[in-house]
Amino acid sequence: MPSSYFVDHIPVNTAHNRRPGLYLAPEYITIHSTGNPSSTARNERAWLTNPVNNRTASWHICVDEKEAIEAIPLNETAWHAGDGAGPGNRKSMAIEICESGDREKTLAHAAALVAGLLQARDWDVGRLRRHFDWSGKACPRIFMDNNWAGWETFKGSVQTKLKARLKGGAEMYAANSPRPALPQIQRRVEGTIDGRPADFEAYLIDNVTYVPLRPLVEDLKIRLEWKADKFHIHTAQ
Repeated sequence: MPSSYFVDHIPVNTAHNRRPGLYLAPEYITIHSTGNPSSTARNERAWLTNPVNNRTASWHICVDEKEAIEAIPLNETAWHAGDGAGPGNRKSMAIEICESGDREKTLAHAAALVAGLLQARDWDVGRLRRHFDWSGKACPRIFMDNNWAGWETFKGSVQTKLKARLKGGAEMYAANSPRPALPQIQRRVEGTIDGRPADFEAYLIDNVTYVPLRPLVEDLKIRLEWKADKFHIHTAQ
């Protein structure tokens, strides 16, 4: 694992719709590389809110040789796959691998991070995708040589780390991480809201079902904003 995992979410009002606030129930993990040989995870996070940046593009987690930074919640959509409203954007989490620094160490950190994400969801490496798989873009470019031989090597590394974690009963994140482990059990709950059918991705924790706030208020046609680390619910339309 990266020595540190930091949650530093970009604001929902970030320019160019980089955090659209759309609910995400991921089915895949999409791997990218940054395309910048000198950029770190912190540089990449800063670029998302840099006023000079005019692209509608974002990601969930960026990892380098030292740390990983989560810029968008893992249950929200990021624009990263180049397929619009397709499954790359709307059904997958985006992992950006930095191209700077010690490549071997960075790839080891990235593989451990991805193994933890898979373990938490009871997934296997069959859930992994390249940016290339969704839109044909030459990404992650660090794995392209020799007909994507590096991609197969990376998947093998993830598989090895996943097996080790399952055998050892490892938690999702390192003990020194400031981020708590995600709930291990996910399920959908079905019911009605004012007589209308409704269903949501939910988490079962200590036999209590928790439903994310955003999809619930959106179904109720209530507006939810997040400003300065506080949420604001608007009931008037």
